Amino acid sequence: MISQGVYGSPDLLSLREIEVPVPAKHEVRVRVHSAALHVGDCFGVRGKPLLMRMETGLRKPKHGIPGYDVAGYVDAVGEDVTRFQVGDQVFGSCQGACAELVCTGEDTLALKPSEITFEQAAAVPTSGLAALHALRDVAKVQARQSVLIIGASGGVGTFAVQIAKSLGAEVTGVCSTPNVDLVRSLGADHVFDYTREDFAESGRRYDVIFDNIENRSLSDCRRALTPTGTLILNSGTGAQGVSFLVRLLKPLLISPFLRQRLCRYLSTPNAADLSVLAEMLKSAAITPVIGRTYSLIETADAIRHIETGRAKGKTIIRIGDGG
Repeated sequence: MISQGVYGSPDLLSLREIEVPVPAKHEVRVRVHSAALHVGDCFGVRGKPLLMRMETGLRKPKHGIPGYDVAGYVDAVGEDVTRFQVGDQVFGSCQGACAELVCTGEDTLALKPSEITFEQAAAVPTSGLAALHALRDVAKVQARQSVLIIGASGGVGTFAVQIAKSLGAEVTGVCSTPNVDLVRSLGADHVFDYTREDFAESGRRYDVIFDNIENRSLSDCRRALTPTGTLILNSGTGAQGVSFLVRLLKPLLISPFLRQRLCRYLSTPNAADLSVLAEMLKSAAITPVIGRTYSLIETADAIRHIETGRAKGKTIIRIGDGG
C-alpha cells in the first residue's frame, strides 16, 4: 500500500508493507487491479480544508491511504457475504483503495461489466454516483429540461453530461478550450469555452445547473437559472476558514427564501446504484473518461496533477495485473 502518517505534502506518501487484512462477516476482500483518485484525496492528504478532518482524523490521518474507488478480483469473503464469491470481478467504493488488498462491505460493490476494463471500472464509483445522485435524485431531471454542467470535462462532469443526456435533457457543458471536443463527444448539445464565453452573460436560462467548480458567485449562477430552477453545488472549493464556511453554508441559508432551489448533497455509495451504473456501462449510455494513469509509486504525482485543477476525466492508479 501507499500511505502517510501525518498531514502535509504528497511527498509524505510512501510504500509500506502491512498484514493481509481479514474481511469481517459482511465484508469482501478485493485484490486491487486499479484505484481512482479525486479531489477529496488531495484534501485527505493535506488535511485541508480543516473541516475535512472531522472525517479523516483531527490530528493525523486515521487511515492515511488514498483512494475511495476500487476495481479488482474478490480474494476472500466474510462468512455472511451472499452476493459475491472468490474470483468475481468487482468495482465499487472502499476506504484506502491504493493498496494491493482491501476489505470493504459487500453493499458498496457491484459486479464489473465484462464490456469495460478494470481501469474504466475504477473510474466510475465516486464520480459516477455523484453525477447520478445529483441529476436523478436531487434535481429530478426530466426529458426536454435544460441542464448546464460546470466543470464538464472533470471526473464528475464527464459522467454528468452523459447521465443528463440519458435522462432526455438538453445539455450544455462548460470547460476550457482543449476539452471542448471531448465534452461534445460525450453528447453535450452546446459547449461554453469559458476562456472565450461567459455562460452567466449569454442570456440563456437553465432548469438545472450542476456546478462542480464553484468559482463563480451565487448571483452569477442564479442569473443563469430559470425562476424556479435548481442549482446543485458540488465542490470542496479551495477557500479556507471563514470563507470556506460562508461558501458552504450561504446557499443553504438563503434557499428557503427563494423560488429557486440552491442545494448541496451527499452521495452515498450503495450496491443498487452501482448496479444502475453497471447497466449504463453495458449499454454504452456512459463511458468513463480516463485522463492519466499512474503506478502505485507515482501516487504523489497523481495527487499533484489533480491539484492543478486541469485534470481531465478520472485519474487512475494501476496496482495489479490482468484484464
